[in-house]
Amino acid sequence: MMKVDLNSDLGESFGAYKIGMDDKVLPLVTSANIACGFHAGDPSVMKKTVDLAVKSGVALGAHPGYPDLVGFGRRKMAVSPSDAYAMVVYQVGALAAFAKAAGTRLQHVKPHGAMYNMAAKDAKLAEAIAQAVYDVDKDLILYAQGGTESIKAAEKIGLRVACEVFADRSYQDDGTLTPRGLPGAMITDEDKSIAQVLSMVLDGKVTALSGKVIPVRADSICVHGDGEKALLFTQKIRRALADHGVEIAASGTFLK
Repeated sequence: MMKVDLNSDLGESFGAYKIGMDDKVLPLVTSANIACGFHAGDPSVMKKTVDLAVKSGVALGAHPGYPDLVGFGRRKMAVSPSDAYAMVVYQVGALAAFAKAAGTRLQHVKPHGAMYNMAAKDAKLAEAIAQAVYDVDKDLILYAQGGTESIKAAEKIGLRVACEVFADRSYQDDGTLTPRGLPGAMITDEDKSIAQVLSMVLDGKVTALSGKVIPVRADSICVHGDGEKALLFTQKIRRALADHGVEIAASGTFLK
């Protein structure tokens, strides 16, 4: 049976500010990318999200980003590879400690927002991130888009990788995500989202905004936890995949 991971970016509340529907989304996904306090989250939110994920039987992942709470980590920053390395070690290490305190360990690391998108095209940044993950725990899986510098850097250093696709984002002709500031970047229609997911998982292809069909590898599907339809998307995607004989499972259970 074909297997695919279903992940969501969670733990993104901060202090008195609540973002997302973590308690409702967690029971529906197989892997959780938990914010580590730089772009979102704080120590109390990290602990609460880890505990909720463990209770739900969901695999844990660190979601490190740039130190940009105001911009939610989605603004580009001029960060040197050495600084990026330190940021990732710091954040992954913090979440790993919460995982250990909860009697478990991290499965993966998925960079957030601008860090994720910039590393996809910047080889030096991608290498720094991969090295940071490897140095914290060489058994961790790195989540990134297939064919990017991030995947190349991770495979070169010996990390396992999960090639990620997106249920609620559109694509450009080069396989990268459409920047959020451009029209059509976000997919808000659930039928369109499900059609895109099924095409990526079953056929290994996605149709870009231009209409060009491009190949993709789908090990894990992301639904953004802060989206207004995150819960609805996740419910319908699970149902559609099951109807097509695809099993939902954490990436660590089937990736080699």
